Amino acid sequence: MSNFPPLIEEQIHTIKGDPALPELTADNYLNRELSWIDFNERVLAQANDERIPLLERIKFLAIVSSNSDEFFMVRVGAVRQKALIGLPSNRPDGIPPAGLLEAIHQRISSLILQQRGLLAELLNQLAGQGVVLGDVHQLHMVYREALRSYFSDQIYPILTPLAVDHARPFPFISNLSLNLAVVLKRDGGADDEPQFVRVKIPDTLPRLINVSEVLRTYYDEELLRAVHAYGDPPQLAHDTFVFIEDLIAHNLDLLFPGMKVVTHTPFRITRDADIDYEHEQEDRGSDISELIAESVKERRFGTVVRLTVPQGAPEHIVKMLAGQLGLESEAVYSINGALGAASLMQLTSVDRPDLKYPLYVPRHTVDPDENIFDAISRRDILVHHPYDSFAPVEAFFKTAARDPAVLAIKTTLYRVGRNSPIVQALMEARENDKQVSVLVELKARFDEENNLEWARAMEDAGVHVTYGVEELPVKTHAKIALVVRREEETLKRYVHLGTGNYNSGTARLYTDIGLFTANRELGNDASRLFNRLTGYAPGTNYRRLLVAPEFLLAGLLRLMDVEIAAARAGKPARLAFKMNQLEEDLVIRKLYEASQAGVKVDLIVRGLCCLLPGVPGLSENIRVHSIVGRYLEHSRIYYFHNAPPKERLYLGSADIMRRNLYNRVEVVFPVMDSRLQQQTLRIFETAMADNYNGWELGPDGRYTRLQAADGEPVIHSQDLFMEDSFGLELPG
Repeated sequence: MSNFPPLIEEQIHTIKGDPALPELTADNYLNRELSWIDFNERVLAQANDERIPLLERIKFLAIVSSNSDEFFMVRVGAVRQKALIGLPSNRPDGIPPAGLLEAIHQRISSLILQQRGLLAELLNQLAGQGVVLGDVHQLHMVYREALRSYFSDQIYPILTPLAVDHARPFPFISNLSLNLAVVLKRDGGADDEPQFVRVKIPDTLPRLINVSEVLRTYYDEELLRAVHAYGDPPQLAHDTFVFIEDLIAHNLDLLFPGMKVVTHTPFRITRDADIDYEHEQEDRGSDISELIAESVKERRFGTVVRLTVPQGAPEHIVKMLAGQLGLESEAVYSINGALGAASLMQLTSVDRPDLKYPLYVPRHTVDPDENIFDAISRRDILVHHPYDSFAPVEAFFKTAARDPAVLAIKTTLYRVGRNSPIVQALMEARENDKQVSVLVELKARFDEENNLEWARAMEDAGVHVTYGVEELPVKTHAKIALVVRREEETLKRYVHLGTGNYNSGTARLYTDIGLFTANRELGNDASRLFNRLTGYAPGTNYRRLLVAPEFLLAGLLRLMDVEIAAARAGKPARLAFKMNQLEEDLVIRKLYEASQAGVKVDLIVRGLCCLLPGVPGLSENIRVHSIVGRYLEHSRIYYFHNAPPKERLYLGSADIMRRNLYNRVEVVFPVMDSRLQQQTLRIFETAMADNYNGWELGPDGRYTRLQAADGEPVIHSQDLFMEDSFGLELPG
C-alpha cells in the first residue's frame, strides 16, 4: 500500500488496530486459490446437470477450461514465484506457497479427471443428436482425401516446422498455443539419431474443422471416381467436426518428405500473464499508453507455469519438453482427450436451438421512442441486465451525442468490447462539438490492446482521453457516465451508474444493475469525481458516493458498525451483501464481529469466498450462498438495515477484495428512491432463495447444492427474473 496517500494508509492502520475485530487464522479463513477451485467445481456441476440442454452443458465444460487457463496465468504464476524463492505465507490461511502449489496440483488434477470423464459422456450424447466430433483416422478414405486436399490448400502454407538440433535452439512457445511435438528419422536411416521438430497449430484458423463444409469444396470429380472404386462412403452427420491438430498430424508426411514420423504428440503451455502495472510505471516513468503497449508484448514472454499433454504421450518427449521449459513434475498435467477444451465453445455456434437454452429477448424498461433524458427527469430508473435491455444505456450516449442541448459528456470505460456503439457515440459527440472526456482504463487485464486501440481512435477524433489518476497509480474500475444538459436557464446533470461494464456483449451474459438519475446530489458527486480523475483534486470529498480507495472501505465499515450497535441494543439488525468475490481481511473480520453481536448476515458470493460461515461463537449468524447458472452473476449489492434511509442500500463496481478497496478507483452508489430500494431488495431476496442453481457454504468449508424440500416451491432466480426483472414480491 506504499502507493497510497498517507491519509489512506492511516485509515487502514487505524482500522486494523481495532481490538474488537476477531483475528483471522487458518481455522476461520479459507485459502483464496483453493476457494477459487471450489467455484470452478460448481461450474463443472452445471455441466453435470441433466436439466440443462446438451450444448449448454458442453459450454460449461469449455468455461471450466477457460477459467483454469486464467487461474494459471494470473494466480499460479505468483504462487510459484513465491515457492521458488522460499517465501513463507503472508495470508491468514497459513498455507506456505510450496504446499499450496501441491494442493493446487491435486485439486486441479481431480477437476480435470472429472471434467474429461463427463466430456466423453456428453460428446457421445451429442453424436447421438447428430453433432459429431470425429477422429480423422476413422473417417472413410474418401472423406480423408477431401480433408487432405483442404489441408494442402488451407493449412499447409501457414505451417512453419521448427527443428531443434545443435544449430537450432529450442523455439519460443507462446502462451496458450497448441503445438505438435514431432520425432522424425530419415527414410532408410535406421541408425540415425531421432530429430525433434515443433509444429505450431495456427490460431488464425478454427480449432474445429467442419467436415461437411470441407466436402462442399473438395468433394470433386477425382474423389467421385474413388467412390466408385472403394464403394460409397457412409453418410456423414450434418455437423461433423475434426480437431485441426489431428488433421495436421494425419498429414505430417506432406510436411516432412524423405523423413519417417516416429511419433508425435500435441502439447500446450500456460505462461504467467499477470502484469504489475503500478510498479512497472514507477520503475520506467514512461507514458502510460507506451507502457501498456510494451507490457502486452512482454506478457508473451512470461514464465511458463503449466504444460499439458495428452494421456499416453511418449515419456521421453514429455521429459524433454519439461526440461526445456524449466518445469517441475507438479506443473505437468496429463489430459484425457484434446488439449485446450475452451475451444469447444465453438460447438455452441451449431444451429441446433433444440440443444440450447430457449431464446430470451430482454424487455424494454424505457420507451425507445421517448427521449431518454425526459424519462430520467420524471424519476430515477433501475435496469437489471440481461433481463432488461441494454438499449437505454446505449441510448443515453447516442442521444447525448446528437442532442443540441447537451454540452458535455464524461465517462469511464473499463472493458468496452470490439464493436462498441458507446465509443462510436462518444466520437460522434465530439464531431458535434460537444465536450467529451473519457477515462479509459488501459490496464484492464487481457483487454489492454482493445482499450488502447479505442483510446487512440477517440483521441484522433478529438475526444479528451485520460488514463488514470497520477496521485493514485491504480486501476479505474468505476462504471459511471455524466451528461451535462442545458435546460431553459440552468444546467442539469444526468448520471448513469452501474455494476457492470459499458459493453453490450457482456450485458447479454452478465447480471448487472444500472441506475439512471438526475438527482442533484449524485450529479454534484459525479462532477467532483471526474474532476478528481482528470485533474488535480486530492482533497475531493463526496456527499453520497463511496469512492475507493480513499473512502469506500471506511464507509462500508462505518455502516456495518451501525448494524452492530443496533444488534447490541436489542434491535433487529441485518447485513445483506451480493458480490463476485469475498477476500478482504478487514471486512471479513467486521462481518465476524457483526455475527458475534447478533447481526443476521446474508451473503451471496458467486466466486471465491475466504470467510467461513456457521462457526459457533464466531459466524453462526452468517449464511453464504453462491449462484452459478445460465448468466454470470455480476451485480454487487450492499444493504444495511438500520442505516439512514438514503444510506440503506448501495450498488457498485467493487467486490470485497483487497484489489478493489485498496488498488482501484471504484464507485459504490446509493439507491435513494424507496421504490427502487424495494426493487433491489427483491433482486437480492430472490437470489438468496434460489434452490435450483444455489449453493450454500458450510462451516466445514464445503459447498452443498440447495434443493427444494418436499412440498416447497422450486425457486429458479434467473428464470423468475426473465418473467419479472425484480423477481419475487417481498412479503407484506
